[in-house]
Amino acid sequence: MKKRTFSPKYLICLLIFLMVPGFFWTGCGVEETDGQKLEDLSYTILEDKEIPKEFLTVIEEKKEEIFKLTYTDKENLYIAVGYGVQETGGYSISVNQCYLTKNAIYFDTTLVGPSKGEQVNQVKSYPYLVIKTKYLQKSVVFE
Repeated sequence: MKKRTFSPKYLICLLIFLMVPGFFWTGCGVEETDGQKLEDLSYTILEDKEIPKEFLTVIEEKKEEIFKLTYTDKENLYIAVGYGVQETGGYSISVNQCYLTKNAIYFDTTLVGPSKGEQVNQVKSYPYLVIKTKYLQKSVVFE
């Protein structure tokens, strides 16, 4: 069996090849949010008739699946969370947190099921919640 040797030129080219992608990737990354709360955001929970028509159309298209959406009209920010199809009615959604950090808005909700013994419709439901808050040029982090 013949022993394989590599020339110095080959090793230098290999080293450069492995290092070059690192130079291109150094500018890429995920924005880190510190999560340190600056203030709670005030918001309003909206009824369907108060949701902008364009946004409501998107929600209706996606309501059978879990979704997390935002929409803005440059004056207000609308944040929507949907929990997909449920086999019965009687579900509600509670807002746990809605607060501002240095570089993001954090939004956290919980799906609350029907209470034991509660009378519920035996019809599929599509629970979702839409809130409206002031428009800020911040990313929304769904927790």
